[in-house]
Amino acid sequence: MELTIEQGPFGHAPDGEPLSLYTLRNRTGMVVKVTNWGAIITAIEVPDRDGRLADVTFGFETPEPYFGDSPYFGALIGRYGNRIAAGRFTLDGRTVQLDTNNGPNHLHGGVTGFDKVIWHAAPFTTDLTVGLTLTHTSPDGDQGYPGQLDVTVTYELNDDNELLVIFRATTDQATPVNLTQHAYFNLAGSGTVLDHEVTIHADRYVPIDATSIPLGPLAPVAGTPFDFRTPRTVGALIDADDEQLRNGQGYDHNFVLNKPAPGALSLAATVREPVSGRGLELYTQEPGVQFYTGNFLDGTLTGKGVQYGRREALCLEPQHFPDSPNRPEYPNTILRPGEVYSTRSLFRFTVTA
Repeated sequence: MELTIEQGPFGHAPDGEPLSLYTLRNRTGMVVKVTNWGAIITAIEVPDRDGRLADVTFGFETPEPYFGDSPYFGALIGRYGNRIAAGRFTLDGRTVQLDTNNGPNHLHGGVTGFDKVIWHAAPFTTDLTVGLTLTHTSPDGDQGYPGQLDVTVTYELNDDNELLVIFRATTDQATPVNLTQHAYFNLAGSGTVLDHEVTIHADRYVPIDATSIPLGPLAPVAGTPFDFRTPRTVGALIDADDEQLRNGQGYDHNFVLNKPAPGALSLAATVREPVSGRGLELYTQEPGVQFYTGNFLDGTLTGKGVQYGRREALCLEPQHFPDSPNRPEYPNTILRPGEVYSTRSLFRFTVTA
C-alpha cells in the first residue's frame, strides 16, 4: 500500500463550476477527504482497536448542503473564527463594520466566509506524507474586512495517523485574522459523545454572555464544570446548574491553553472513546481551543445516511480568543503588511487496547 491522493468529482458550485473531492490515504488505511469547496474536510476514516474503519467526522456526501446555513461541518473558517461583538471593532482609529450573521454578532467570517468559496487545490506527495495545498484570495472589503488577504491552507497526512493543518496568510492592509478548522468528531462513529473522555490542558477559560461574546476577564477552571485538566466525560457535568453552561447550552467556550512558550506546538487536548478504543490528540500553536459539544444540532440534518442529533459530536477548534479585536488584553489577532500569519495544528488519531 502506498500513500495516495485521488481527485474525483464533487458536483457543482452554485455558479455551475465543477467541484472536486480529494481522497488522501496513508499506508495504515486512514482516509481523509477534502473538497475544494470551502477547503472542507468531508470525512476522516480511522481504525478502532480491532482495525475496523469508521468515519469519525460529520459531513455530507454531496456539496449542496454545504452551500446554505450549515453548522460548519469540517469547514475552513476565516477570516475570523468565532465571534466579534456587533461585528464592529476599531482598527488604527477607524471603525470597521463587518457582516452580522449570528444574532447581533459576526461569526466565522460572515455570511460568505472562507467555507463558502472555491479554493484552488494542488495535491502533493512526499516520501513520508500525502497532502493538499489550497489557496484563496479574499479581496479588500470582503464581508467588511479591510485589505486583500492571500491565504494558504495545507492538509498533510502521514503514516502515524497524524493530520497536520498549516495556515499561512499575508495582507496589504491591517486586518484581523483567526483561521481554524471546524471538524465535528465522534470517535465511536455514531451515537452520543457524552461518554467521550476529554482532557484540555487549560487552567483558565473565557466566560461568555448569552450571545456567546466574552464577558472580559478570563476565569479559572478550578472548581467548575470547565475543569478538564484531568480526564472527564463530556456528559459528567454538561447539565450542571451553571450560568456559563446555560449561556452556551452546554460547552461552547474557548479554553486558554497552558503553553510552554507562546507559539509552541504543544498538546492542547485529548479525547478517548472507551468502546472503540479510538483516541484523538490535538497539538496546536494557537493560544486557545474552542470546545463545542454539538448543542445546537437537532436531528434535522442528515449526512452519510445518518441524522445528526444534539450532542452527537464535539469540536476542538484551535484558535485565538473570540472578540479579540475589541479586547487589547487578549493575544493579538491583527495582521499587518509585511507580516506573515503562520500557525500549525496537528490532529493525531490513536488506538488503545
